[in-house]
Amino acid sequence: MKKLFAATVVMANCFFGSAQSSDIKKPECIAPAKPGGGFDLTCRVAQGGIGDQFGNPMQVTFMPGGIGAVAITLFNTTRTDDPNAIVAFSSGSLLNIATGKYGEWTENDVRFLATVGADFGAVIVRSDSEFKTLDDLMNKVKADESSLAIGAGGSVGSQDWMKAALLLKSVERDPRKMIYVAYDGGGDALTGLLGGSIDVYTGDIGEMTAHLDTGELRVLAVMSPDRLPEPFADIPTTKELGYDAEWTIMRGFYMGKNVSDDAYEAWAAAFKEAYGTEEFAKIQHDKGLLPLNIAGKDLDENVKERIKKLRAIAKEAGLIE
Repeated sequence: MKKLFAATVVMANCFFGSAQSSDIKKPECIAPAKPGGGFDLTCRVAQGGIGDQFGNPMQVTFMPGGIGAVAITLFNTTRTDDPNAIVAFSSGSLLNIATGKYGEWTENDVRFLATVGADFGAVIVRSDSEFKTLDDLMNKVKADESSLAIGAGGSVGSQDWMKAALLLKSVERDPRKMIYVAYDGGGDALTGLLGGSIDVYTGDIGEMTAHLDTGELRVLAVMSPDRLPEPFADIPTTKELGYDAEWTIMRGFYMGKNVSDDAYEAWAAAFKEAYGTEEFAKIQHDKGLLPLNIAGKDLDENVKERIKKLRAIAKEAGLIE
């Protein structure tokens, strides 16, 4: 009986070892903003999706300041090796890194850990637009970058501006020459599109759900790496149409750059295990996120390559030196 008990303990340790680490005692998710925003949402997905895989419930801590600047500074000064804490980031955070808005801290000063879902950019026109396909639109752009008005809910250098800039770069045209109209938000940009103030809206596919059946808008392409599930399955991607203009609005987490490999891999394993559950998929859906499940080294490499590309575009557009 003693041998059987010992064998059972060993098997249990092997089973749970991939998602646990002796270093992780008090799992904590840092939302680098005030409660209620996207970073809060990101932490809540992790809090509900991972549950108590580390033996204790996950705590959510809010750390507003500089849209993530305060948090990344803390995790490069006093908490560089904290095994308990993960910090929420978004594509906006990556853009801030690329354009130097976090000061001296770069993508090499953190370890990107895992995603909890995503939204994706979309190229949207009115249903009565002369542009029936993305090729129609891009042929117009190739002929003259300033021949149409592109608008979105963000200023020059924002995520939405970057989507338009990527489209122009994909056909070797200068983003500085495009006519870009900045709105206060996506709702205002859609109003501008429907009213004829702009020709194209570079928005998010997630916000199109309520508009697909109205007959007022046409989504020419989604800026995702692969086709999305219903209700977007019939919409082609920019990639499959031959344009290198992907924009993933990623939500995920990073850890301090000096965290142990043991703790990092344990967190990554916890997310990978959660990805395979119906519970996690439901939380993603309920929070308005589309599936994007990447963890560990694959994500770290993906994000760092993404930031390099953003930095190059920002430099060419004159946003940074």
